Amino acid sequence: MRQKSAPGNPLSLLVHSKEDVERVTKNIPESAFKLMDAFWPGPLTIILEKNDIVPDITSGKLKSIGVRMPDHSVPLELIKRAGTPLAAPSANLSGKPSPSLAAHVISDLAGRIDAILDGGEAAIGLESTVIDMTVEPPVVLRPGAVSLEELESIIGKVRSGYKSGEAGDKSDLPEKKAGQKYGHYIPDTKVVLVEGEGKSVSGQLVKLLESYIIEGQKVGLLLSEETSKETAPVLALKNLGPDECFLLGSRSEPDVAARKLFEGLRTLDKNGLDVIVADGSFSRSGLGEALINRLREASSIKIVA
Repeated sequence: MRQKSAPGNPLSLLVHSKEDVERVTKNIPESAFKLMDAFWPGPLTIILEKNDIVPDITSGKLKSIGVRMPDHSVPLELIKRAGTPLAAPSANLSGKPSPSLAAHVISDLAGRIDAILDGGEAAIGLESTVIDMTVEPPVVLRPGAVSLEELESIIGKVRSGYKSGEAGDKSDLPEKKAGQKYGHYIPDTKVVLVEGEGKSVSGQLVKLLESYIIEGQKVGLLLSEETSKETAPVLALKNLGPDECFLLGSRSEPDVAARKLFEGLRTLDKNGLDVIVADGSFSRSGLGEALINRLREASSIKIVA
């Protein structure tokens, strides 16, 4: 699959071993090896200085490259048989929600690629944590399953360099923002995110739903189980059916919601809606921070209830 090669839009490299890392990068700090020992194979992409062997088309003309060892037998065997680290963009159209099922890849890329290796449903559902080890202290450019606190428990001080989604907030290192020169996670349908606590979010969702329906717009809802129950009478009254509502799971289980997020966005996006209203009441524990980060990236309007 051909990707744009431009500053700030790099691909990452999937590796099979530490020896692979040493082939494609240089000046590797000892702290990076500690992270490899602690979290690889797993959902952590480590940005390091690249060697000349890595072409500009892969690095997006940056002097650094992200490397990751996947925690799945299929890609590991593929890398091993290839005998070289593999450049690995997400298997989706640029800017659109990432795939978590082979069916999502087929939907986006049928006729554009030669084959699909189906390793089953994505175990985590969200992309890896990205940490830049070319700066001091290291900077987390994208949150994921490996938390900032877990990283600090291994190597000490780590900064957060990704946008929290608050007004005026910017990444510390925009040119390295996890390859996100172009928008990511964005469905064609407009997404409105409502953040806050429990019933406050439910109340705001009801107000938005009623307002959009009065305007004649077709609305879809991306909800927690609790918000679905709290708004059930209104949803029934407005005749919202299964095609307009996608449940991500309990507010207290953001890891479950993370696995379902991109499936939910894709499912609602293909139903001819005018707007998707997304529930941002999930706990920030576990994958919660990464879940909210992806919802913020997907949304064009953000409301705090």
